[in-house]
Amino acid sequence: MSAIAGVYHSDGRPIHNEQIHGLMGGLQKYPADDVQVWQKENVFLGCHAQWITPESVGEQQPYYDYERQLVITADAIIDNRGELFDKLNIERSQRKTMPDSQLILHAYSKWGEESPKHLIGDFVFMIWDQKNQLLFGARDFSGARTLYYHQGNEQFAFCTTIEPLLSLSSVTKRLNEQWLAEYLTVAGMIDSADASITPYRDILQVPPSHSITATREGIKLKRYCVIRPEKRLKFKSNEEYVEAFQDVFQQAVNSRLRTHKHIGSHLSGGLDSGAVVSFAAKGMREKKQHIHTFSYIPPNDFIDFTPKQLLADERPFIRSTVQYVGGIKDHYLDFSGRSSYSEIDSLLEMIETPYKFFENSFWLKGVFEKAHEEDVGILLSGDRGNFTVSWGLAMNYYAALLKKAKWLRLVQELNQYSQKAGGARLGRIPYIARIGFPFIDQLLSNKKNQQRPKLINQDFAESTDVFNQLKKHGIDQTGWFPSKDIYEERKKHFEHVFLWNAGNSFAAKMSLRYAVWKRDPTNDLRVVRFCLAVPEEQYVQKGVDRALIRRATANLLPDEVRLNQRIRGVQGADWVHRMAPQWDCFINELEEVSKDQRTTQFINSNVIKEALLQVKEGALPKQATNYYYKMAMRSIIIHRYLKKLT
Repeated sequence: MSAIAGVYHSDGRPIHNEQIHGLMGGLQKYPADDVQVWQKENVFLGCHAQWITPESVGEQQPYYDYERQLVITADAIIDNRGELFDKLNIERSQRKTMPDSQLILHAYSKWGEESPKHLIGDFVFMIWDQKNQLLFGARDFSGARTLYYHQGNEQFAFCTTIEPLLSLSSVTKRLNEQWLAEYLTVAGMIDSADASITPYRDILQVPPSHSITATREGIKLKRYCVIRPEKRLKFKSNEEYVEAFQDVFQQAVNSRLRTHKHIGSHLSGGLDSGAVVSFAAKGMREKKQHIHTFSYIPPNDFIDFTPKQLLADERPFIRSTVQYVGGIKDHYLDFSGRSSYSEIDSLLEMIETPYKFFENSFWLKGVFEKAHEEDVGILLSGDRGNFTVSWGLAMNYYAALLKKAKWLRLVQELNQYSQKAGGARLGRIPYIARIGFPFIDQLLSNKKNQQRPKLINQDFAESTDVFNQLKKHGIDQTGWFPSKDIYEERKKHFEHVFLWNAGNSFAAKMSLRYAVWKRDPTNDLRVVRFCLAVPEEQYVQKGVDRALIRRATANLLPDEVRLNQRIRGVQGADWVHRMAPQWDCFINELEEVSKDQRTTQFINSNVIKEALLQVKEGALPKQATNYYYKMAMRSIIIHRYLKKLT
């Protein structure tokens, strides 16, 4: 794992030392095992290296291949090494020790600009092709690593993080108002629908699934990967689907255990992280090594107010997984004294952009800190699992059966589902009908008259034409896709690269800050493609939702976890409770925001005023899902970011 940087002058001007020092100096705050640079006339490449894999220890980066006249600097872990070695005819004597950067270089030598299509893993890289006088690079399909760049005055500069690029004399710290408008308008945890822009006008980013080429003629971005549902798999039995899934998922997990440090993993009480840990434990037993698991828990004085089907403290399920799987050193982290409010400044400094996931921000950051203390090199997760390995929402599947008029099968499924999840078997029909026929839901709820006021200032929205801009991405006035069909939602999740950007950028920057690489087997390209090819009836059957992963983890996870359809863990429910000691400061800062014209030119002042009225009632834990409480936090985060910008 590395932070990379570089400059290319297309007009042949030499690179000045202050440019090199500015870029590499901006990376000094991150831990490094080695720092190297390569320079020749009008090209400079640098690498701020963190050695994570065994092959990376002592690695030369940037690496110059004299025979091919290619130079590479890379931030990469490649997972399909065996496949690539065979395709590229790499000598067997070189395979065990060859770093991933050199493997990428071989791939480029054979396939040129098509090379990213052949790579599976988390990566960004830049290659100077001396023969063809071009700089070529790429970012992996989901953007697990970051790559920012600046172009202007016959100069192309790139870096893993934003701040070093601000040291260049041609770069100004001007706010990109289009980015901020999209950030304020798009719903959910998404920052911007345009995955190529950043909060700075002069700095862009390579979107996920894209390559970039810099030549004398200019910059060319090209999408090299589009994930769409493939031809459906057709096996003869449920058992064959399970065996095929286990093979591809075990391969994905095993390829992510490649480190000379310890292995760690997020672990909740659910299926996704539990499946990752159980499959990883199989791979680790051969090495006679244990896995560190890191689990967030609420503070002792928190009283769980959530409905009975939700659970804020997942320790009973987590401990059940730990004891059943074995070979685990478990850590339960309550992060006493920390809150979403206390961590704002440090997170803004690390992430370099505003963020929306404040409810979980303090413990997500804290897990990286703890993993670093335990000398963990790889931190596993199951973040993408809801759309891949644990796909299968029962009510949506039943709505599809209803629309297809498959009454008998629907009734049979509802009978079995009620036995496993509880509740009246036919009592769910109205809810299922509302899912299958959204117009019914609109008629009953009169949603058009219930829309909450938007956080964006209306004048700002009009000046940036943000709603029309978002419409180009298929996003309507609500800030999201108009379709209520979960299957269409899943399809868009993999087609639109901006949906991956914010979360993966956060993970990449936390990884760099703590020298701990977060890796997600549920996001493996092989796993994604396999899961999209599995028929829907494999995901919901006999009253069991998420049926494939439940069957595939038999004898790997305890039935208490594996077959649980009644209780779901919920994280971050304690964010208001944690902020109670700082509530007066929180209110005072929100009042400051309401009076700050620099901020209110972007943010709807009426939303802030209503939020003030509500938060002044006190730090009420049950208000953790309150819209105005959330908008208050988002407003403060944006306010502080704007102050840092000027």
